[in-house]
Amino acid sequence: PHAIRLEGDLTLGGLFPVHARGPAGKEKGIHRLEAMLYALDRVNGDPRVLPNLTLGARILDTCSRDTYALEQALSFVRSLLPPEGGEGSCPDGSAPRRPPPERLVGVIGASASSVSIMVANVLRLFA
Repeated sequence: PHAIRLEGDLTLGGLFPVHARGPAGKEKGIHRLEAMLYALDRVNGDPRVLPNLTLGARILDTCSRDTYALEQALSFVRSLLPPEGGEGSCPDGSAPRRPPPERLVGVIGASASSVSIMVANVLRLFA
């Protein structure tokens, strides 16, 4: 529920400690999020970089907690799986239309090495 979602042909995941504060109380987590959005805007705005292709994003907050970051990484895995059949039906008896699985091609983050290693180990299992 607390995510930034940008549509694109390919999706990059982002795991950032959005609520983390740096020295003097300045937001440091939000800067990382803004940097990713800026980079995506620049790449998508230049047709020479990825012609006929746009990059999207799904960015999640890790809340600076390794266990929560791992839980968020699992939501990326769930988005790659096709929806299970037999989950309800429309009033006319037909199967409901579901969006195709997300085309997640990589995940950027987290900010701490220990969290990144944990997330990478989980995501590696699902290629």
